[in-house]
Amino acid sequence: MRTLIRYGYVPFMLLAINGTGIAIVSSGGHKLWLLGLLLLALASSFAAERALPYRQDWNTSHDDSRRDALHAAVNETVTLASVAALPILTAVASIDGVWPHDWPFLVQVLIAVLVADLGITLVHLASHKIPALWRFHAVHHSVKRAYGFNGLMKHPLHQTIETAAGVAPLILLGLPTSVAYALALCVAVQLLLQHSNVDYRVGPLRAVLALNQAHRFHHLKWAGLGDVNFGLFTLIWDHLLRTYSYDPERRFTSDDLGMAAKPHYPNDYLAQLAEPFRPSGACTTDQPHTNALPQTTPHSAPH
Repeated sequence: MRTLIRYGYVPFMLLAINGTGIAIVSSGGHKLWLLGLLLLALASSFAAERALPYRQDWNTSHDDSRRDALHAAVNETVTLASVAALPILTAVASIDGVWPHDWPFLVQVLIAVLVADLGITLVHLASHKIPALWRFHAVHHSVKRAYGFNGLMKHPLHQTIETAAGVAPLILLGLPTSVAYALALCVAVQLLLQHSNVDYRVGPLRAVLALNQAHRFHHLKWAGLGDVNFGLFTLIWDHLLRTYSYDPERRFTSDDLGMAAKPHYPNDYLAQLAEPFRPSGACTTDQPHTNALPQTTPHSAPH
């Protein structure tokens, strides 16, 4: 069973869950089936984390389970609201005749994934460079464990900015609502995989797909060292931007995560919503101790 999870978990999530969702949408099935698939993905994520954890202690609440559930509920609502508003936005802002409506539905979804991935990657990178954006993005970097559910632990304003960056180019291209529903499911599944506490393997694809093996480096708590691997779906843009970093020998603990410059970031949900607006919401640069450095050298500058 452990071997099955180690090598089958990612294909199950990417191909079975996403594939079924794409098939349902393309055939005109009811959108509630997508909610069922999302619940199945959540259940599979938690089950796999308990059967084959990267770290056993990350399966235990760090006084964060209720908070993360609130973040997930609010941010998924923001995503659904964005999809619901899409027909109006597309009618007003799209350029007629650009979107390839006649192409196979799967290809249309893959195009949407790649375009959204670029927009989200660029905003994610900017959020590590621009102090005003970092204040809101810092909520996500306050985590002290990496498990599937905290992929949606984001300040709703930052979630909105990221969503807008990923979807705005697609709106201009005339993204169909059906493709947007499939994309929304793919985003949710990807966030589960990217922050998963499952010790899975994907071989050489770890350098292409933005999964947990590479994303843990993004959550290193020291300014500069965590400014790597910004992609949501892929690491293609990170390779081009020279922000890709990976060391197969590196292991992570909770001591490596969070923010060294702000180790006592508020843990309560409402306090996290308010923190970016407070004078204390900024983070100062803090240099790591030499013996705490990971065995890799990222290419990007400190945030």
